[in-house]
Amino acid sequence: MRKLLAAAATLLCAQFFTIDASAANLIAKINLSTQTMTVIQDGRTMYRWKVSTARSGYRTPTGSYSAKWLSKNHRSRKYNNAPMPFSIFFNGGYAVHGTTDIRRLGTPASHGCVRLHPQNAAVLYSLTQANGLSNTRIIIQR
Repeated sequence: MRKLLAAAATLLCAQFFTIDASAANLIAKINLSTQTMTVIQDGRTMYRWKVSTARSGYRTPTGSYSAKWLSKNHRSRKYNNAPMPFSIFFNGGYAVHGTTDIRRLGTPASHGCVRLHPQNAAVLYSLTQANGLSNTRIIIQR
């Protein structure tokens, strides 16, 4: 009986505490090697965009993160009040956001954030709002 209860408790806990990308309705998958983002909604690839991630001397964290908070007109407190439109924060001060430096998209150019064309950042921001923070995953891999 104890084994049965322990197994049932383990199964119940696993349902509530497992963080799995497949549980998210919206996934933004960033590939550092190709400097691209693939946006997947409900299992379907919706968009593929060029991004800029950390340049030499900086780092973009790898891993799988839930979206933590949104800021439509954010400005960097750390980097000279730089504009970060349509920011989706996922790990401390790291965010996916728009950039005015669109000519550098597709190459490493940031201090660690994931930069997008402002129009693409607005689309991802809206999708995140519609799907909810807890249903949005940011996955960064090499």
